[in-house]
Amino acid sequence: MFYYLFDYLNSRFNLPGAGVFQYINFRAPMAIITSLLISLFIGKRVINYLRKKQVGEDIRDLGLDGQVQKKGTPTMGGLIILASIIIPTLLFAKLHNIYVILMIVATIWLGAIGFIDDYIKVFKKNKKGLAGKFKILGQIVLGLIVGCTIYFSDAVVIKEKGVKPQKYVSTTNIFKVDNYNEAPQFFSKKEIKSTKTTIPFLKNNEFDYADLLSWLGDGYKKYAFLIFIPIVIFIIVAVSNGANLTDGLDGLAAGTSAIIGATLGVLAYVSGNSTFANYLNIIFIPNAGELVIYVGAFVGACIGFLWYNSFPAQVFMGDTGSLALGGIIAVFAIIIRKELLIPILCGIFVVQSFSVVLQVLYFKYTKHKYGEGRRVFRMAPLHHHYQKSGYHEAKIVMRFLIVGIILAVMTVVTLKLR
Repeated sequence: MFYYLFDYLNSRFNLPGAGVFQYINFRAPMAIITSLLISLFIGKRVINYLRKKQVGEDIRDLGLDGQVQKKGTPTMGGLIILASIIIPTLLFAKLHNIYVILMIVATIWLGAIGFIDDYIKVFKKNKKGLAGKFKILGQIVLGLIVGCTIYFSDAVVIKEKGVKPQKYVSTTNIFKVDNYNEAPQFFSKKEIKSTKTTIPFLKNNEFDYADLLSWLGDGYKKYAFLIFIPIVIFIIVAVSNGANLTDGLDGLAAGTSAIIGATLGVLAYVSGNSTFANYLNIIFIPNAGELVIYVGAFVGACIGFLWYNSFPAQVFMGDTGSLALGGIIAVFAIIIRKELLIPILCGIFVVQSFSVVLQVLYFKYTKHKYGEGRRVFRMAPLHHHYQKSGYHEAKIVMRFLIVGIILAVMTVVTLKLR
């Protein structure tokens, strides 16, 4: 909203300083600051309201250290995160941008699914909450919306690289290029629809999902949606549930998400800037730079929430926050064509999910084979295994966050490590 207001004031009245709202590198920090202030300002009020309504977490005694003391801690704190993301985005982003619209839809959609789940648990006193099949269904529907929008919308395009069409000769002594094939690359002015994405660690690092259907023969690319949309759905469901499983210790999910969000912000900025995209040899996505405003609000919301969620937590985010955080990360990565970096960047989520799947499968296998179920970990997800091993909750969270920072650095390094 501020973008449009100050753009009007600048063009109509030439108001001094109004033009600064045209710049992403001004609006993004403003979104971060605003998000932090909102989360800090409303956080205490939301917590007091939840306490007044006795919206407390009902903890199952699993024999974990410090677990019983958490009983009654207000939950549904994800509302703080959602408000702190959406309000700054509405204030500072270009709201006609298709990518910003998609992110707002994903935030509200998954936040609503999580809210329904928390509402059933807290107010209806049903510990099971929303049935798992309905959660998955909601995530699948969002995947369909995102996948169809990216695939069919004319506003979602990329620019491909080419070379200057004329012979290029440098007159400097630093380098001399007099061969067409060695001429500097540039991005074509033509915007195209594509299902290409970025593959890490490879020099020619672009992969087109449509090529998976090349066996269909000529015209196979028009059927690319048959493979692209299911992949989008799978990524959203997997990452959303991975974040949900990670939300088990004070500050773990919010802290991990903040690190991932900051990294995605860097990737979005370079992907939406033709100069950086050209230098890094990655896909140039026009208008994707506007997502930096959104992810700035996202990071600010996560950090602001940590003020109340760090050990010992005054509030839990509940599924209202955790389902939304994972889904937001997945949709964002898909939009900027960096979803194949998720196994690295979201390594904490991946390992948490894998630990649960492995635990369940091994237990069922050993029960069938030996008549008694056995376990790989003392408890799953993985963070509970370390709790059972005697590590303090705060130490586990801090070490997971350190690993998350290492993974974030590795993700950024892949831009040049090929």
